[in-house]
Amino acid sequence: MAVQLDKALTREKIAKRAEREIESGYYVNLGIGIPTMVANFIQEQKEIVLQSENGLLGIGRSPYEDEVDPDLINAGKETVTAAPGASYCSSAESFAMIRGEHLDLAILGGMEVAENGDLANWMIPGKMIKGMGGAMDIVHGAKKIVIIMDHVNKHGAPKILKSCTLPLTGKGVVDRIITDRAVIDVTDEGLVLVEVAEGWTVDEIKESTESDLKVSESLLNTSY
Repeated sequence: MAVQLDKALTREKIAKRAEREIESGYYVNLGIGIPTMVANFIQEQKEIVLQSENGLLGIGRSPYEDEVDPDLINAGKETVTAAPGASYCSSAESFAMIRGEHLDLAILGGMEVAENGDLANWMIPGKMIKGMGGAMDIVHGAKKIVIIMDHVNKHGAPKILKSCTLPLTGKGVVDRIITDRAVIDVTDEGLVLVEVAEGWTVDEIKESTESDLKVSESLLNTSY
């Protein structure tokens, strides 16, 4: 099922919307790709700590050119800054934080999400990959999982499906999906459409989603 792509929001706007999921006092893990951009939109009044599975507790915003330290990277091997009060630890200690359920929220990318909350986000058949990273631990260790991704793939086919076709990262782990078109909650009664991005209609969102969608009674139209 091919759908139009010309109204898609920018990745920056998706990341900015995802920032609203973070509450003051949260310990948060940001996955590679669009999720790493969320760090650039953290509101100053929020006191939060960003955690990286490679051993940095207290990630700051992306560095300016004159601030780049090639030794200071996140789990996606992107250069980052360290926030005031940041600390460093081994990868083993970092994963102990994750597995010990000390993360309040993880914002991750996704290749496919199923209507029951299954997530596939680590492997594309036929392409060279470096492995699943820490995602399998994160989706079971964090208290809430938010997936941010494009609503459809580059061919225009839905990425929110009745069941995933790619290898799973976790079963029934996703709580909320934020795309360039909508915000959708995963509930025991199925997927619920809670926000529609500017320029899109409910019918268009349904058309570009393989799974059935229920529409929230408090549906919001938003520019993100």
